[in-house]
Amino acid sequence: MDLLTKALSDIKPLDGALLDAAQAKLDNKTKPLGSLGRLEEFARRVVAITGSLEPDTAKKIIFTFAGDHGVVEEGVSAFPKEVTPQMVLNFLNGGAGVNVLARHAGAEVRVVDMGVDYDFEPHPGLIIRKIAHGTKNLSIGPAMTRGEAIAAIEVGIELARKAKEEGAAMIATGDMGIGNTTPSSAIIAAFSGLTPRELTHRGTGIDDAALERKVSAIERGLKVNAPDAADPLDVLAKVGGLEIAGIAGLVLGGAACRLPVVVDGFISTAGALIACELKPDAKQYLFSAHHSVEIGHRVMLERMGLEPILDLKMRLGEGTGAALAMGLIEAGVKILKEMATFAEAGVTGETV
Repeated sequence: MDLLTKALSDIKPLDGALLDAAQAKLDNKTKPLGSLGRLEEFARRVVAITGSLEPDTAKKIIFTFAGDHGVVEEGVSAFPKEVTPQMVLNFLNGGAGVNVLARHAGAEVRVVDMGVDYDFEPHPGLIIRKIAHGTKNLSIGPAMTRGEAIAAIEVGIELARKAKEEGAAMIATGDMGIGNTTPSSAIIAAFSGLTPRELTHRGTGIDDAALERKVSAIERGLKVNAPDAADPLDVLAKVGGLEIAGIAGLVLGGAACRLPVVVDGFISTAGALIACELKPDAKQYLFSAHHSVEIGHRVMLERMGLEPILDLKMRLGEGTGAALAMGLIEAGVKILKEMATFAEAGVTGETV
């Protein structure tokens, strides 16, 4: 059985009894019922995902998937594609936003080269799993073959499994790829039926002319490729990206081995959306880190039934929002594990 098929078969719905048990434990803490709001939700869900009423949160890993995009040829980004490898090197040197926020959250950053158009030297923080030197231009033909898309997904599945074997308690997605808001918008357009104009924003901060080029590139890509919304792999291969595919795989792999997966912003959610279209139960294992200012992000989240944890008007990617959200999820779990009960504290509980 191939990795993708096995992962899909291994993903099961969460056990409602575990959710109830976690809530009962929370309800006995020294606080009014439900008074810690979404922190209690986070704790409940981590219990149900991991199967433990004393879940561990110590080892947190952010996987930042990197890849280049042929559609950059259409002038859809404010930055040239050379910035992708330059930023990967910045990650490896610890100088990027995700590195700073991961250190703050006590998380490790691992950079995954899925398809950067550059050959890196080996580095301890870099996982080289290059499927191709970037995708092809989606506005004139398929971004990749179906085989490349599946291979990239399976990289993500394998990384999630290895993280679980290493004792990871929580994993998160991040991305780096100049031009990658274009395939992300194309993916949600293919699934939602909304127009690219309704779903496409300024990405790296492009001007009006570049925004028009971006919308036009997506419109042409959808027309020439005709991605089949009933076949998520077809959508991914025709208008997606290699790093988006890797993220989809990390989501599926995490769900298959019962790891909480924290999904970053717009590009990461495009990968998570592919995963959830392939296996709807996967969404039960996901935490949406934040609401991106990218206008297509809300449509993705609504389709998946996910409520973002934060709304800080961010649009950097890399895993920055996921790093911040990890801390809040961990806070909820620590409430479950460390807060005194009424009996322990000698406090009179609520009367019914």
